[in-house]
Amino acid sequence: MPLQRRILILVSAVVLLTVIGALAVVRASSRAGEKDRVQAGGPAITRGEVSLAAGDGGRRIVFRNMAWGPHRDELATAAAGAPEGPRTASGVSCLRFHAAAGTGICLRSDKGGVQDAYKAVVLDARLKEVATRPLAGIPTRARVSPGGHLVAWTVFVGGDSYAGTNFSTRTSLLDLRSGRYDASLEDFTIHKDGTTYRNADVNFWGVTFAADERTFYATLATGGRTYLVRGDLAARTVTTLRENLECPSLSPDGTRLVFKKRVPGLSPDAPWRLYVLDLATMAEAPLAEERSVDDQVVWTDDKTVVYSLPGDFGADLYSLPADGSGAPARLMTSALAPAFLG
Repeated sequence: MPLQRRILILVSAVVLLTVIGALAVVRASSRAGEKDRVQAGGPAITRGEVSLAAGDGGRRIVFRNMAWGPHRDELATAAAGAPEGPRTASGVSCLRFHAAAGTGICLRSDKGGVQDAYKAVVLDARLKEVATRPLAGIPTRARVSPGGHLVAWTVFVGGDSYAGTNFSTRTSLLDLRSGRYDASLEDFTIHKDGTTYRNADVNFWGVTFAADERTFYATLATGGRTYLVRGDLAARTVTTLRENLECPSLSPDGTRLVFKKRVPGLSPDAPWRLYVLDLATMAEAPLAEERSVDDQVVWTDDKTVVYSLPGDFGADLYSLPADGSGAPARLMTSALAPAFLG
């Protein structure tokens, strides 16, 4: 092939690749811009005051608004009795969120530089920052204790999905009463099968707190297996209770945990089903949700849990009886990370 023709082909290929790259950038930019425009049929959202105080405005839900428009990703509130009704947006953006007793935890992204940085922000009842901590990875779980004195969060420091086994997490605890900060639950003493356990592959995630503001439950992963652990903040210990439990959530009365369980035979990309565990008898039973749920559920009361599933605009929330009866019902569209207050 003549040199001139080879040069022409090379130049044409470079031009074609440049055009394809430019079109991809334009398309991505256009797609991102779409999220800033209100979608027809979406919820009515206005800017206003959002409170985490228990007595403000009756029973309500505070959540991460996923509806497209200028308030996407902001914390918003809606009446618990009319969850698909009008929303009030706060102007405060979070990637993960939870709240209880006037305290909120917001895991957020600080954009700037070559790579996004993340931080955990503790919020008071008026969404004002009272404490911050840098995060070592991508936010994934967040919880506040029932009394509002303890906060916990989990980040991915390697990998970005619980579905496989090639990931690493870091779970931190902050006691707002004393200011004590435990950067990693891996510093706690692990009691497994009656003996002290150590292993370099230990990971923790999915903390849920008891009402005594001392006891907590979480997931421990090691040796390719997951375990439910009960933690004692004062003793700085965790003790394994049962195998194959992830992301536990304790009922308000402290008697049951709803969790996600890996079920043999399901797709490796969607391996979980929701189960409930009676802590008195240690008997477990499946809930009436046949889809794979990769979430840490939230209890609305002692009978019902709420969780997220992928939706048209990010995620939708579903409610489900916690005793295995009934069927899932969509509670809110375009919403994530709910906290039920009041």
